[in-house]
Amino acid sequence: MISRRLWLLALMLLPLTAARAADELERLMALLAAHPGGTVRFVERRHMAMLDAPLVSRGEMSYRAPDWLERRTLSPRPERLLLDKDTLTLERDQRRMSMPVSQRPEVEAFVASIRSTLQGDRAALERHYRVALQGQPEKRWTLTLEPLQARLRGIVTQIVISGVGVAVDRIDYSQSDGDRTEMRLEPVGKP
Repeated sequence: MISRRLWLLALMLLPLTAARAADELERLMALLAAHPGGTVRFVERRHMAMLDAPLVSRGEMSYRAPDWLERRTLSPRPERLLLDKDTLTLERDQRRMSMPVSQRPEVEAFVASIRSTLQGDRAALERHYRVALQGQPEKRWTLTLEPLQARLRGIVTQIVISGVGVAVDRIDYSQSDGDRTEMRLEPVGKP
């Protein structure tokens, strides 16, 4: 059994730990906000209950601060997803569809998980997610996002984004139906 003194000491240290975590999150957001963007290669594995093996796709993602993000899937079939300010555009099989992100709150929240992280926009992240940081911004870090909106929780239960410094190298999505997606990223050329 924990002694009463140890218990009181632990309770007194909780605010210090929370304050330190908030400072670390603020430092990570500042690092990311100062980064102009870049291009990475990705390998994405979608694990779905109805399939025996994951669906694997490969391609490149490019980000230009503050609000331009493009995902070009090269295999298994070409596809382009472009987020430019408030407009999300999908191009596949000679077809093109566009929509304003702001008209679909669950899409807006999902987009915020990536774009707001890359922008270093803590306030935008916290509008949509409960945010927890483990690690140190200049070293290995992991950002865990849990949706606040019930509609989004009906789709995704958790998003985990990891990296080192300004380089995001992993994005994992856990869906409410038990399916999950793992994306690994590596810089194109020199970081």
